[in-house]
Amino acid sequence: MVRLQLSIKADLENVTDLQPASDDFEFFFKVKCNSCNEEHPKLVTLNRTEEREVTTGKGSTAHFVWRCGLCKRESSAKFEPNEKPKPYTADANSQFAPFLTIDCRGLEFVGFDPKGIWKCVGVESGTPFNDVDLEEGEWVDYDEKAGIPVGVSNIESTWARA
Repeated sequence: MVRLQLSIKADLENVTDLQPASDDFEFFFKVKCNSCNEEHPKLVTLNRTEEREVTTGKGSTAHFVWRCGLCKRESSAKFEPNEKPKPYTADANSQFAPFLTIDCRGLEFVGFDPKGIWKCVGVESGTPFNDVDLEEGEWVDYDEKAGIPVGVSNIESTWARA
């Protein structure tokens, strides 16, 4: 089993605590088989609230079960139990910060697409922004309470062994 840590960085403009908007957020990852090094051509999704049975283990479950199209080996991945993604704060602005950890068996994640609905909070006003859509890779809005523009852009990610 390999524990992989996803770290993210982004340019936050007048916001902090960027994180998925809900517990059933669909994470989009690029995956690679550790047996044959074949990279799956499409993004795969993982959801913390959904588990599937692993056929190679007795009664085992995982958040993601995948059979490589080339070598046919079954692999799986599971989020750390009771650990939610860490909010990306204004203190880490434009620097990589740990976001989440996943236990992987027979596969590695090699990419992350932040599409989906996120949430964050205005730095000065505390205004919640609960509909941050990062489908296009960036988001801009206006904080009425503080009278300033807010935004999230230049999102990058990196995977490393935890």
